[in-house]
Amino acid sequence: MSDLATIRNFKRVVLKLSGEALRASGSHDNISPEIVERIAREIHEARQRSDVELAIVVGGGNFWRGASASARGMDRATADYVGMLATVMNALALQAALEQEGEECIVHSAIHMQNVAEPFIRRKASRQMSRGAIVIFAAGTGSPFFSTDTTAALRANEMNADVIFKATMVDGVYDSDPKKNPDAVRYETVSFRDCINKELGVMDSTAFSLCMDNDIPIIVFDLEKEGNIQLALNRQDIGTIVH
Repeated sequence: MSDLATIRNFKRVVLKLSGEALRASGSHDNISPEIVERIAREIHEARQRSDVELAIVVGGGNFWRGASASARGMDRATADYVGMLATVMNALALQAALEQEGEECIVHSAIHMQNVAEPFIRRKASRQMSRGAIVIFAAGTGSPFFSTDTTAALRANEMNADVIFKATMVDGVYDSDPKKNPDAVRYETVSFRDCINKELGVMDSTAFSLCMDNDIPIIVFDLEKEGNIQLALNRQDIGTIVH
């Protein structure tokens, strides 16, 4: 899928949301109901105008970061399991908001917790997406040492997704950190190989390799700007395409 017009003509999408994006800047609350409601509203409004099949992978950084806890002396595997549980909390909050908008939304957890989520079953999740339900993949891959970026790449491959949308705190991929370099240049499109050679940090190396090896493009866009989720899911020109 190297042709840009083909990439924009996607049918099945995995949307990767940062957990940190669910927390309002300067707030002591880990989850902002207003932000979650805004994301749910935009997804619902976008789906009113398109036939996109949607899965979501959400991080847990607003509650916990396993790597940081490990650096402070906690066993890394245990720290990562705590992080997986944090993603379940975010998934349930997002599920509730999407259901308030009238969307059918099902959480699949890689760690079994049948009282709050279905266990992840690939074929079942794919069928649910085909009939129009939104599927949220929680608890990462179910194994420590893997990020939620890797989860997004893995689930995209398992679901035969056409594209991954990575919603971040910047409006695309730059040649350097735009927060540190005011002269940083944003790419409209960039190749997987250039991202590796220039160390652009689109995703962690495991996630990136999965996308590159299986030819799944990544579209990076700014989640904070209201309306961007609608633009993205309605196949509008937004962010940076990595392909």
